[in-house]
Amino acid sequence: MIIDNYNRVHDYLRISLTDNCNLRCFYCMPDEEYNFSPPSRLMQPQEIISLASLFVAEGVKKIRLTGGEPFVRKDAAKIITGLSQLPVELSITTNGTRLHDFIDVLVDAGIKSVNVSLDTLDPDKFTLITRRDLFAQVQQNIELLLSRGLEVKINVVVMKELNDMEINGFIEWTKHVPVHIRFIEFMPFSGNRWTSNKVVSAAEILGIVGAAFDFMPLTGSLHDTAKKYALPGHQGDFAIISTMTAPFCGGCNRMRLTADGKLKNCLFSSAETDLLGPLRAGAEILPLIHQNIRSKAKELGGQFTTAIQQIEALNIENRSMITIGG
Repeated sequence: MIIDNYNRVHDYLRISLTDNCNLRCFYCMPDEEYNFSPPSRLMQPQEIISLASLFVAEGVKKIRLTGGEPFVRKDAAKIITGLSQLPVELSITTNGTRLHDFIDVLVDAGIKSVNVSLDTLDPDKFTLITRRDLFAQVQQNIELLLSRGLEVKINVVVMKELNDMEINGFIEWTKHVPVHIRFIEFMPFSGNRWTSNKVVSAAEILGIVGAAFDFMPLTGSLHDTAKKYALPGHQGDFAIISTMTAPFCGGCNRMRLTADGKLKNCLFSSAETDLLGPLRAGAEILPLIHQNIRSKAKELGGQFTTAIQQIEALNIENRSMITIGG
């Protein structure tokens, strides 16, 4: 097992396939023109499978593939198929724009749940946020996933004066469509111009929903990042990921492997451990993994607290969101 100094067992690995993306969401990618990692610096398919196999042998039960946008990799299907042979639950997070090209690959790989990042239900605002006119394609692909029997979770990063007025529009969507809406508090990363006054807290989200809908909390588990709520009479439901105001670090079981083969023990950790270089050199990898996780901070990467008004985003040492992989 992979255990840190706070006795937290880590059995969930998130693997970023690329730092490239075909959208340009400002809170994720700092600039329109971005220097993506050259292919030689990225983990190759067999390297991803080899590292994943080591984690699985150490007790990892779930692997989530992320990006950037994972489906911009030309060999994404090969990677997904290879990982599907491991005895783990395999899932994926995507912006939804290219799902139609990979739906059969996902089904054949046994993937049962897909997270789609979608911050607005307004086509014009989608273009404003992403700097790409692809809302209709994402909408069609969400319908495609549902028609093929996959569970669909919609990740919504909520920001004041951008999309907070759409919260109940997302809730209304769950009335007749079995989507799971996950509202996410806006988090600080390098270059994303985070300020505390843009954060819509979990309490504020519940207040907005409660003004228009009846809901009830659902029982969660130790490792949940999202607090879930049922909506009577709705096919879908909603949840809130309250990283900034009510973090869930005490039950954290997550590790992140970046596309260039660096292991991060927290989304906000400043330190990371290179696994790809040693793998290519034929060195032992397991001691590096265990050492990295043992150095994990108690909460929030040891970089800030829930007093968000006191956070100086420029002082946080981290990557941009797109190079971490969510």
